[in-house]
Amino acid sequence: MVERQRQLLAPLYVSNRRDGSRLLSSAVVIFTIAATQVPRTWAVVVAAISSVVCIYWGLAYRRLER
Repeated sequence: MVERQRQLLAPLYVSNRRDGSRLLSSAVVIFTIAATQVPRTWAVVVAAISSVVCIYWGLAYRRLER
């Protein structure tokens, strides 16, 4: 079952924790920058998209083996 979950995540996420943490931290930085600029329209869109990506990648990161 774990192998099947990895196959489902493969197209949208990496298979090792080092690269996964890099992706996740990049998404968090993008969200943080957008969140500080919320009065602007583009920032609301970027913050919404990056928050979904952060949640998805965070859940995917937890499933990777240590």
